[in-house]
Amino acid sequence: MSLIVLSVACVGFFWVQRACPHTGGQDKTSLSARPSAVVPQGGHVTLRCHYRRGLNNFTNFTLYKDDRSHVPVFHSRIFQESFLMGPVTQAHTGTYRCRGSYPHSPTEWSALSEPLAIMVTGTYRCYGSVTHSPDVLSAPSDTLDIVITGLYEKPSLSAQPGPTVQAGENVTLSCSSQNSFDMYHLSREGEARGLSLSAVQSVNRTFQADFPLGPATHGGTYRCFGSFRTAPYQWSDPSDPLSVSVTGNPSSSWPSPTEPSCKTGITRHLPIVIRYSVATIIFTILLFFLLRRWCSDKKRL
Repeated sequence: MSLIVLSVACVGFFWVQRACPHTGGQDKTSLSARPSAVVPQGGHVTLRCHYRRGLNNFTNFTLYKDDRSHVPVFHSRIFQESFLMGPVTQAHTGTYRCRGSYPHSPTEWSALSEPLAIMVTGTYRCYGSVTHSPDVLSAPSDTLDIVITGLYEKPSLSAQPGPTVQAGENVTLSCSSQNSFDMYHLSREGEARGLSLSAVQSVNRTFQADFPLGPATHGGTYRCFGSFRTAPYQWSDPSDPLSVSVTGNPSSSWPSPTEPSCKTGITRHLPIVIRYSVATIIFTILLFFLLRRWCSDKKRL
């Protein structure tokens, strides 16, 4: 009886070993990203899963994401082969791990790699390196945003109280559309950077954003674009250009309060100057008579 139980136990153990993957504790894989773990939206990234000792004993590897979504197995002939992921979206942002399996035991897996964070942007950076150390990169450059326009119907742009305003008058530009855009972007000719605001649904069922520009000082030509949060670097066609002109600039006819003109300063202080001059003349005359009298008295003595 005990022999039968032992036989059944051995068969069960063998079946479990064949059916369930076994994770190794020492054979730990490494996961890397090329050219960078920071990927522009719509771009591609190559993920490499390899054994840190350089032994090519894996026939395939599996990728796992921190939200437990499983990336399909990528079968490779040698472990150095890579997994090309893309075009990427915001859904690809997250932390990844990988593990490999052995050719002689497909149910036996290596330990999971250290986590690798993948960040998806429409923002680009460049790096420098030298030939003898291609894996040693310089500090990243400043970011560069690449935007694709012309993917959706153009919004409309208007000015309140109007496209022609008095200098110092508050002006607001409104960008709106029937499309349910999440964001609006305002640009001015001659300026590299613009403004971005979230869209809100208005009473007339349009989606609108109001850009307060404050007191008007100088005019310009403006355009606006619409976009969705799921694709922040894919914009609509530009709106028709809107020219804002400013009239009656006070700086051309009135002196600045902080920088008074020479003429204004003299006029303001003229009474003080006159009083000081008159007092000086009277004092000089009195001094002259006093000195003359003193001289006459001295001669008599």
